[in-house]
Amino acid sequence: MIFRTRKWVKPEDLNANGTLFGGSLLRWIDEESAIYAIIQMGNPRSVTKLISEINFVSSARQGDMIEMGLRAVKFGRTSLTMRAKVRNIITGEVILTIDKIVFVSLDENGNPQPHGYTDITFKRDRIPTSMSVSKPRT
Repeated sequence: MIFRTRKWVKPEDLNANGTLFGGSLLRWIDEESAIYAIIQMGNPRSVTKLISEINFVSSARQGDMIEMGLRAVKFGRTSLTMRAKVRNIITGEVILTIDKIVFVSLDENGNPQPHGYTDITFKRDRIPTSMSVSKPRT
């Protein structure tokens, strides 16, 4: 699992109990997942298809620093499936896990579009530079 994004829990991120609001955390995860999917599938028109069971293990409080990790677990013909974990940077305590987040690559008309990839990239070779879709390099 690679932890790429860090967040500082601020007052506007808290719920009525003074802990991190789950909706804020899910918004951050969805955004991080979208960025990761866009890079891995090379398509700026990648959308959330499914988020499986969300396991809130612990919480965070104002001032805590958290980090979000994603790992690609499967490339489908038009999709990418990931796993997510969020943890407290200072304590290392797990805050949340999600076993399955699925994103789908879409064409200009909003239909699923094959992306042509089968493996993870750690380079920036698939980052879309415009709304046109990049194609796999051969």
